[in-house]
Amino acid sequence: MNSTHSTQPVLVFIHGFLDGADAWDDVVSELGARASNALCVDLPGMGARASEPGPYSLERFADDVATQVRALSGPRRPVVLVGHSMGAQIAELVAARLGEQVRGLVLLTPVPLRGAGLPPDVIRAFHAAGGNPAAQRELRRSLAANLDDAQLERLGQLGDRVAPAAVGTFADLWNEGHPEGPEPARYRGPVLIMRGEGDAFINADLIASGVTPRFASPEVVSIERAGHWPHVEQAVAVVHALQSFLANVESTSVTPQGWTRAFEQKSEDTFSDAFAPEVVLEASVLARPVAGIERVKAIMTTASKIYEALAFTHEARKDSRDYLEWEVLAFGGERMRGVTVLTKNPAGKIVHIAIHHRPLGGALKFSAELARRLNGQIDASFFYSGA
Repeated sequence: MNSTHSTQPVLVFIHGFLDGADAWDDVVSELGARASNALCVDLPGMGARASEPGPYSLERFADDVATQVRALSGPRRPVVLVGHSMGAQIAELVAARLGEQVRGLVLLTPVPLRGAGLPPDVIRAFHAAGGNPAAQRELRRSLAANLDDAQLERLGQLGDRVAPAAVGTFADLWNEGHPEGPEPARYRGPVLIMRGEGDAFINADLIASGVTPRFASPEVVSIERAGHWPHVEQAVAVVHALQSFLANVESTSVTPQGWTRAFEQKSEDTFSDAFAPEVVLEASVLARPVAGIERVKAIMTTASKIYEALAFTHEARKDSRDYLEWEVLAFGGERMRGVTVLTKNPAGKIVHIAIHHRPLGGALKFSAELARRLNGQIDASFFYSGA
C-alpha cells in the first residue's frame, strides 16, 4: 500500500496567561520556512488585543481561535494546534470544534482542562499581578528556570498591556477550568505534551494525573533547563520535539475527502455526494449487506450521530481502495476502534464500503442502537437485536 499525504498542516500557536502572540517569536524563528504561514493568535484582552473588553471565557477564546483558523486560505486547511499553559486548555476546546481539520495537538506546560484547582491564598498571587509590573515579573521569575533578563522583560511587557481588572478574571478561568475537563478528551488524534523539567507549577505529577489520562496515547516530552515557558527558555529544544511530532503527523495524516467530511457534517447530502447509486455497505454491526444509496446514506448518517467523538488516525490507498483507521467514543465515553475499506469507481464515487468495528460488545450495542433509531426506515433484520 502507498501512504498518502495531506497538505502540510498550518501551525497555530495559542499563548497563555498574560502573554501574546509575540511570545512565540523564538519558536517561529527557529522553525524558519516551516512556520512561514503559521498563525500566532492574540486572545481577546491580551497581546495586541489587550484593549478588547470582556466578558471573557474559555469558550469565547476557543470560538475566537476557531474562527481565525476557519479563515485560513484554502478549503478546510489542515492545522496543528500548539497551546501554552491556559492556551493548552483553549487549544483542546478548539480541536473539538474543528474536528478532522486538526491533525495534531501540542500541549506545552498545559494547565489541565479541569483547571489547576489552586486554593484561594495561592491564586491571590496571580490576581495581585494586575497593574503591578514588578509583581508580575517576580511571579514569572518564580515559575521559570532559565529566563534571562531580556526574556523576562519581553514577557513582562506583554503582561503590562493587560487591563488590571482582567488579570484576576483570566487567572480564575484557567484555575477553575472547563466542565469537560474531568471527561475523556473529545479530540482523538495525535497529542504531544511538553513540560519544563524545572516547572514547579505544571509538574510531572499534575500532568500524569490531570492531562495524560484524558488522551488515548499521548507522547510526553520533558524539556531540560526550562520552567513554565519552555518556548522562551529553551526554544531550540521545543522546536526539535515539535519537528519530530510533525514528521509523524504528516506521514500518517488522513486526506480530507467526501467520506471523512460527511462524518464531520453528519449530513445525508454529504454522504450522497460521496456514494455511487449502487453502493453496497457491509459492516460488523450489520447482519447482512445493505445495497442502494438511500438506505446506505440513512444508515451512515444515523451512525455518525451516535458517535460522540470520531478521529480518523491513519490512511493508505492502493488502486481503487482507501483504507482508513479510526477511533470513536459513543454511549457516554465508550471507546471503539476499527478499519473502513472504501472501493471507488473510476469517477471517484464509493461503490462498496466495508466497516470493521471492535470490540464485539461495542459493535453489538451499536447495531442495536442503529435498529432503534432507524425503526420504520430500515428493516430490523439488518441489525443484531441481542446486544
